[in-house]
Amino acid sequence: MREETKDVIKFGTDGWRGVIADNFTFANVRIVAQAISEWINRDIHVEGATLKSVAVGYDTRFLSEEYACLVSSVLAANGLKVFLSNTSLPTPALSYGVLGTKSVAGIMITASHNPAKFNGIKIKTGQGGGAPPEITNKVEGYLSQTPVSQMAFDQALAEENIKRHDFKVNYLKFIKSYLNLKDIHKSRFKVLADVMHGSGNGLIAQVLKGTNIRLSLMRDDVNPSFDGGKPEPVVEYIAGILQRVKKERFDLGLVLDGDADRIAAVAPGGEFIHPQKILGLLALHLVRNRGRRGGIVKTVCGTTMIDNIARKLGVRLYETPVGFKYISDLMVSQEIVVGGEEAGGMGVQGFIPERDGMLAGLLLLEMMVYEKKDIKQILNAMEKEFGRYYYERCDLELGKGRFDRERVQSLKGLLGQQVVDVKDIDGVKLLCADESWLMLRPSGTEPLVRAYAEARSPGRAKELIEHGRSLLLKR
Repeated sequence: MREETKDVIKFGTDGWRGVIADNFTFANVRIVAQAISEWINRDIHVEGATLKSVAVGYDTRFLSEEYACLVSSVLAANGLKVFLSNTSLPTPALSYGVLGTKSVAGIMITASHNPAKFNGIKIKTGQGGGAPPEITNKVEGYLSQTPVSQMAFDQALAEENIKRHDFKVNYLKFIKSYLNLKDIHKSRFKVLADVMHGSGNGLIAQVLKGTNIRLSLMRDDVNPSFDGGKPEPVVEYIAGILQRVKKERFDLGLVLDGDADRIAAVAPGGEFIHPQKILGLLALHLVRNRGRRGGIVKTVCGTTMIDNIARKLGVRLYETPVGFKYISDLMVSQEIVVGGEEAGGMGVQGFIPERDGMLAGLLLLEMMVYEKKDIKQILNAMEKEFGRYYYERCDLELGKGRFDRERVQSLKGLLGQQVVDVKDIDGVKLLCADESWLMLRPSGTEPLVRAYAEARSPGRAKELIEHGRSLLLKR
């Protein structure tokens, strides 16, 4: 592989992402599409299949559809049948469509929650989950190994090597069948959904159509600049819904990221519900209210409250590195009720091994219906039973510096508390005797180091995150 290709094309925790017109160029997208074609043709073996098919989708970002058409043209030139989405769509809809079209893989053009200048490529397995490192490493190994083959797009359409496909129909049908719409129909909860100009626009309304839920949408138009921010469901970018939920007295606010595979929520009064707490709510609802059986998965930077919930429910708790593909693997190999990451990606039993922001959000609404309470009341009850923890996170650009893992791992104490355990499965996590902890890890999707902290008081959580920032800046 050419050295320059290796430098600019690297798959992280959730695919390859790059800056449009810088390293995410048409030329580099062709190279990646060719490498994916090589992986499918050389390494995926389907008994009795004469023609392998691939599902391809795209989000609402700048040039996403054009990149998807280009990828499809390369796949078609390599003897693969392509089902190309006829519109922008959520990543989980594309993932579900991999199974529906009996494809061996899926490709989604999206940079998820990254700023507007980014785009990216996610690879999905034949089961609909995120491609694990052993697959993305193979794809990287094929980069620039063979010349790119590409058909003219119109020719590929005419010869039906590429077929336009509506992935949303079966996806929405599944979502409706998964939820208890009969009981939801009777409820009159007032819900506000912020889709952040992303590809989840309008789908929640289609699911709830015909019910008595009073649903309002915001930022449901296409705007590739994402208001100059990031389509990420974190406090910094959702001031509008926080204000509206409080002012207009909504019972629940839901926020989807750019490709609708992540969720955040807002309680009455405009209180942000961190995704860490959403995972706990989903676990309680699925096990206690819906009778699901199996384990719970959290990532290494997940809240300690999930440990307490798993212990009380009597279910096994799994802990993975950051990246939903690790949770996907467990959802394939083990009985998992729910798995989630601190960034808001939630996957549930009975779906494909994939996160889905819309489904997770609608399950919160269903929980309210089952328990006949608003989400604030349910949240308070959970924290009373399992403890209240305060969580902080910050991102830091190191510039030309580097993350000194060894120095952090050697620390014996943090701000007056003894370090009693160190976890290094992804970055470094230092756990203290008082249940507080600090974690530092390089991002797999952006040129950043992320700092995470949790404690039983907001003051200590903030002190820990500032201490983490100082550790990163110290040379």
